[in-house]
Amino acid sequence: MFKAIVGINNFEVDFEKEKILLDKSEFDFDMIQLSDNQYHIISNNTSYIAELVSVDKAKKEIELKINNSNYKVYLKDKMDELLKNLGMDTLVEIKTDNLKAPMPGLILEIAVKKGGQVVKGDKLLILEAMKMENVIKATGDGIVDDIKISVGDSVDNGQVLITFE
Repeated sequence: MFKAIVGINNFEVDFEKEKILLDKSEFDFDMIQLSDNQYHIISNNTSYIAELVSVDKAKKEIELKINNSNYKVYLKDKMDELLKNLGMDTLVEIKTDNLKAPMPGLILEIAVKKGGQVVKGDKLLILEAMKMENVIKATGDGIVDDIKISVGDSVDNGQVLITFE
């Protein structure tokens, strides 16, 4: 199940076998692929030309052009909603030069190396806290200056984990 946000509209999108459910009702449509990123769709006796303009997997954003009108679609899955409900959707914060632990926990994996370049959305590490594995991602672009922790280390809230140039 995904939540799709288009402008001020929220939709619940689910996939069941060969059906698409939109707000728990079956979405009736026929679709033909015209090119790599362009589709012809017929729904409720209306014809649409849909073009996939861009996809940002890290941000879970899709830009579509439908009948010459552009739409940004923001997707949220169950994990995004859970983190938001727990207040953990904004805990990771990279200041200009470092990443601090958003909570106490155990380092399970480090996905970057000293001198490596990261872009916004890249996985930096996995922190286990409260019996949950939390993937900590880069909130901006940068180059890893130093890694202050190792796999298996216990860390405290606010402890510097990774510094950036």
